[in-house]
Amino acid sequence: MHMTLIPQIGYLICMLGLTVFGLHRYWQVFLFYRSQPHKAPPPNQFRYLPRVTVQLPMYNERYVAERVIRAACEIDYPRELLEIQVLDDSTDESAAICRMVCESLAAEGNPIVYIHRTDRTGFKAGALEHGLAQAKGQFIAIFDADFIPQKDVLRNVIHHFTDPDVGCVQTRWGHLNRAHSLLTRCQAVFLDGHFVIEHSARNRTGRFMNFNGTGGVWRKSAIEDVGGWQHDTLTEDMDLSYRAQAAGWKMVFLPDIVSPAELPPEIVSFKQQQHRWTKGSVQTARKVLPGMLRSNLPIRVKVESVFHLASGIVYPLAVLLSILIFPAFLLTSQNLLDIHSAVGEWVLMGLFGLLTFSAGTFYVVAQRELGENLLVSLLMVPLLMAIGMGISLANAVAALEGLLGQQSEFIRTPKYGVSGRESGKTWKKRAPAFRHRTTWLPFAELGLGFYLFGCIAAAIFLNRDVSCVPFMFIFMAGYLYVGGSSVHAWWLSRRRNQDAAEVRRTTLAPV
Repeated sequence: MHMTLIPQIGYLICMLGLTVFGLHRYWQVFLFYRSQPHKAPPPNQFRYLPRVTVQLPMYNERYVAERVIRAACEIDYPRELLEIQVLDDSTDESAAICRMVCESLAAEGNPIVYIHRTDRTGFKAGALEHGLAQAKGQFIAIFDADFIPQKDVLRNVIHHFTDPDVGCVQTRWGHLNRAHSLLTRCQAVFLDGHFVIEHSARNRTGRFMNFNGTGGVWRKSAIEDVGGWQHDTLTEDMDLSYRAQAAGWKMVFLPDIVSPAELPPEIVSFKQQQHRWTKGSVQTARKVLPGMLRSNLPIRVKVESVFHLASGIVYPLAVLLSILIFPAFLLTSQNLLDIHSAVGEWVLMGLFGLLTFSAGTFYVVAQRELGENLLVSLLMVPLLMAIGMGISLANAVAALEGLLGQQSEFIRTPKYGVSGRESGKTWKKRAPAFRHRTTWLPFAELGLGFYLFGCIAAAIFLNRDVSCVPFMFIFMAGYLYVGGSSVHAWWLSRRRNQDAAEVRRTTLAPV
């Protein structure tokens, strides 16, 4: 094989892999519209409401702990049938805050208990399992610390469990600080696509969906039936969802019931969250997919589960594609598709267009269904592509770690207690409380950005393959933004820590 064909072979493999997942996006949009429009009312109404336990897992949540605890106590449900568990693994002053708020609310007659673990075994899954053993409710509602449960959430959800086969009901996430910045707007669009299109398409067509770890209610017996919460993956919620559905329990998604939550307002927290979700989904794929593929489940369920759980593979492919796109076009005139012929170039650029439009269609449809401005949604597509490419290197590392079985700590997403127009000022004041660890990844992201800048310059200077330039520019912008923002966040964190250390040294110095 001629050595100059290697970049093109790699490029074609990446393009074909990404094209398959791009086509799957179109398929999900098709399934979504095929099952539209209809609402799924509860099959019946409970004559006597069942007992419900609300679990609030948290770890060092000083800025949001009181907010979520008080919101949970305001849920409209008979007090004698409600139990609220604050599952606190905190190791800082958050523990004292949670305990004080719980004691105050309990003294007012709220059915709340404070449960503190000094051993974080199993992280969030361990805390949920620990609380489950003490829970009095037949049903378990879960809200993470950055959520604000709505007063009517239990009354809107609970009657869906009159179907004895329903094991879990998931609500749609809302976004408290959606309008804070372009980053939070992009995150909101990403999540809206997941909930509005993916969840709806899967749930309404009998395919498996996942519980998102919060903003939902479980039947306690369903959790116990499939072995309880397990912490051998970073996505204990996805793992439990698939085990439960494989055992015959049904899930219900309610897109009209919204559970508002805070989006990470800065890039490092967003990347940490994405890393955990990507790695956890690959770990879950390794754990549950082999058994599912050998089972008697319908073929449509198996195929969709492969696409869902193995979706992390797109990130290594995307990184390789960004590296190979220019060399594949530039290095040789003898190649697999005769790229320098009009036909070959149109074929490859057509595949690129297919990928671009699949992402655009997927997210624009979701925004349209939510009543967002269509023109604004269309203008967001390049930004979504840029940020998606920018985090692809970190997520590629996460996917490979999950595939290779590398275990790691559950790194929580910092919560700043932000919402509305003041969110920018609020989170910046509170940012010094969170330390960002430096790694090699931001510098590698910057390196890829500068590499693509060089490719763009070469393409323009040599007047070769300029049709690649718009895509390379989007990729470059994404890598430079994500890498640069990450380095800046690390530098600020380091400077704040040095300033704090200097203040402590000066304060404690003898006079």
